[in-house]
Amino acid sequence: MHPYRNLTLLALCQAVLMTGTSLLVSTSALVGSALADSPVLATVPLGLQFLAMTVATVPVSLFMQRHGRRAGFMAGMTLGLAGVALATVAILEWQYWLFCVAAVLLGAFNGSGQFYRFAAADVAPPERKGRAISLVLAGGIAAGFLGPNLGAWTRTLLGAHFAGSYMVLGGVYLVGLLAIAGLRIPLPPPRARGHSGRGLAAIARQPRFVLAVATAAVGYGVMNLVMVATPLAMRAQAHLFPDTAFVIQWHVLAMFVPSFFTGEVIRRLGLLKVMALGVVLMAVCVGINVSGTGVWHYWAALVCLGVGWNFMFIGGTTLLTETYTEAEKGRAQACNDFIVFATVTLTALSAGSLLDGVGWSTLNLSVLPFLAAVLAGIGIVAGAPAMTARNGSRKVSPESGDNSLKSGNP
Repeated sequence: MHPYRNLTLLALCQAVLMTGTSLLVSTSALVGSALADSPVLATVPLGLQFLAMTVATVPVSLFMQRHGRRAGFMAGMTLGLAGVALATVAILEWQYWLFCVAAVLLGAFNGSGQFYRFAAADVAPPERKGRAISLVLAGGIAAGFLGPNLGAWTRTLLGAHFAGSYMVLGGVYLVGLLAIAGLRIPLPPPRARGHSGRGLAAIARQPRFVLAVATAAVGYGVMNLVMVATPLAMRAQAHLFPDTAFVIQWHVLAMFVPSFFTGEVIRRLGLLKVMALGVVLMAVCVGINVSGTGVWHYWAALVCLGVGWNFMFIGGTTLLTETYTEAEKGRAQACNDFIVFATVTLTALSAGSLLDGVGWSTLNLSVLPFLAAVLAGIGIVAGAPAMTARNGSRKVSPESGDNSLKSGNP
């Protein structure tokens, strides 16, 4: 099968994943508030969803190492379908704890879906990994339009609070299941399905691995912290909900639209330059946020935040693929995604309390040391002496990725 067909199907899977995630984030707390006996329990389902997503990344990655990408994606999508069915029943029957179980299943599916980008790297030529990853992530553009609107259009479809939304989401997930069925990604070679290769400790000692994980984790964590806090900050400034929706929608578009050209930018400028540019854009976001509280301040800041996330997350993912062999990718990717999404979970749970405790400006300024640390790491790796490291069956030197500052090749 031509790799671009696989990439198209993976982009469709990404669109399904992010549409569901957007709907869940938009509705989960509202459903929890309606079903729970206490307002304190309203966000527990959303927290369980993030926690399940984080925990699932490890077994899912190891399962895919042994049984292949398609089998792992099929299993994950099956959990997603079970989750939306259970959520629909829970809302119709007014069962809060059943809805919590559904949230865990949906979180596990989301954990499996995080590997669509790595599957893209599997099917792309080595010199096109960055472009393949970015094109698949571009599927998330659909989330900016479909997710929240799907909830608005279907919230009363079954007469109960968002039950119709979860039922319709099941239909969306079926589209994803069909796309997965069409994937033709080769199984790992037999020698790569066991525990051959280096241990995780040896892989994690590589400066390039540390930088890749740190860039993705800090980029995603900072983005999530500021994004989650923004609607609360705008409400505190008496901005209307349509203004908040406008800001968030443009933020989501800024996250995913650059994916159409991020791979090409990496090819032309070099991987580390693009990662550094992402850090700078996030710092600009902080500067805008502390300079004013008008709608256009929030809009400009979150556009910079979205593009910065895109460059850091795609850059970190691309760099990660250069740090392990075929036999090592399961544990390397599991470690990476566990750290990244544990960070996302932490920022999602702490955004509200941080905003309430230290205020909007201090919340923004608090992320600068983490951004500075990543920028310093980029400088250290860029200046490191050339050394070779295995990536699959080919040799990769820092010049091919880290010093692509000079060569222009990711």
